[in-house]
Amino acid sequence: MASPAANQPSHLRPPSLPQASGGSPFQGLFQTPPQSQVHSPFQVQLGSQTQNAMLAAVGASSPSFSTPGMSAAKRPPQKPPTRLPAPFPPVATPSFKSAELTAAARRKKRKLPEKQLPDRVAALLPESALYTQLLEFEARVDAALSRKKIDIQEALKNPPSMQRTLRIYVFNTFANQTRTIPEPKNAEPPSWSLKIIGRILEDGVDPDPAGGLPKPNPMYPKFSSFFRRVTIALDSMLYPENPTIIWENSRSPAPHEGFEIKRKGDKEFTASIRLEMNYNPEKFKLSPALMEVLGIEVDTRARIIAGIWQYVKAKKLQNPSDASYFTCDPPLKKVFGEDKMKFAMVSQKISPHLSPPQPIQLEHKIRLSGNGAVGNACYDVLVDVPFPLQKEMSAFLANTEKHKEIEACDEVICASIKKIHEHRRRRAFFLGFSQSPVEFINTLIASQSRDLKLVAGEASRNAERERRSDFYNQPW
Repeated sequence: MASPAANQPSHLRPPSLPQASGGSPFQGLFQTPPQSQVHSPFQVQLGSQTQNAMLAAVGASSPSFSTPGMSAAKRPPQKPPTRLPAPFPPVATPSFKSAELTAAARRKKRKLPEKQLPDRVAALLPESALYTQLLEFEARVDAALSRKKIDIQEALKNPPSMQRTLRIYVFNTFANQTRTIPEPKNAEPPSWSLKIIGRILEDGVDPDPAGGLPKPNPMYPKFSSFFRRVTIALDSMLYPENPTIIWENSRSPAPHEGFEIKRKGDKEFTASIRLEMNYNPEKFKLSPALMEVLGIEVDTRARIIAGIWQYVKAKKLQNPSDASYFTCDPPLKKVFGEDKMKFAMVSQKISPHLSPPQPIQLEHKIRLSGNGAVGNACYDVLVDVPFPLQKEMSAFLANTEKHKEIEACDEVICASIKKIHEHRRRRAFFLGFSQSPVEFINTLIASQSRDLKLVAGEASRNAERERRSDFYNQPW
């Protein structure tokens, strides 16, 4: 009788049983190498890609092998072909973990930090405890540096300052003021130079006037940075073209240590100098009524408001029933014009009592006779200078060289950690093979078989059912 599948197409026929000529029931799954390449049942040929896949077989949730041409363990050809048994269940051995033999269900692997050593490596290397301690110490140092950087950034937003004395030197020099008869040819015309120079005085140190001008201290800002505008007025009768010279800080590209005005002339006159201070933060001149309350003449808006709050607390003028209001005593009533006042309105109400501070007015007579610098005069002005550490703090925040060195060291550490991970996987692979070769190879083949099906798009097929003729006798 004809077989039920005799008239079916060739691609629907059940596979015939292999003959004794060396066929294998796994020919559709693995490529059979030539006879000269058949190895021992316990040898596995590792290609470049297959070896990398095998290294990940242990320690990963499911090994991945993408090389279909890998030589599998073959039965000797003289034996009748038999079906390869299913992988044995993992045998509990005291020195071998079953998770390294059995292909577990696929799950998302937790990503370890790049600089952290896994627990398996720490168990194998007792010396790694020192590295772990260094990591913890580094984390504490990084946290402390981050806090300090934030503190420095906050301090630079409102830079602290200290008061110092700025000594302003005003003098003039002259040249070619002596006339000779007859006058020589190509003689330089008579001229003069007006110089305004400033120096910050150290605490309790008065420079010797006989020693000349002291050298500028690079720790302090330059002279021109203390002024918003400098106006010098010459005699309009002698210099009608340009009698007024104005310098503005906003238009100056760089600060200077002083100013110098040079003109041609041989007649003496008096020059007027007007210096407008550059306060940072901005300062205001108080009205007489507000000056009577606080006892200060010039200060910043924030300090003026703080002074009013201190005055209210000292006089106990705060409203006990509503703390947002305070009662105005006669001096405050002159300022605000009300019997009670809300704290939130103080900043708005004091604006009419604040005006720009008065500029510094100086006069200097240009003298064209005498020895050296003539008419030398000096004036002392109190100015606010930043703390010396402020420049160093700004430089510390702007310095990126140290960050580059740390990043380079981190890259070297991460590369070393990756090598340690690779060696640990290789060790686990060969250790598993040495302790239970049969179970290890069976698990490896089963895992590769699943991956090959995924690659070929046959993950939904059931090879065991397709081997039975009943599968092909089902209704369409």
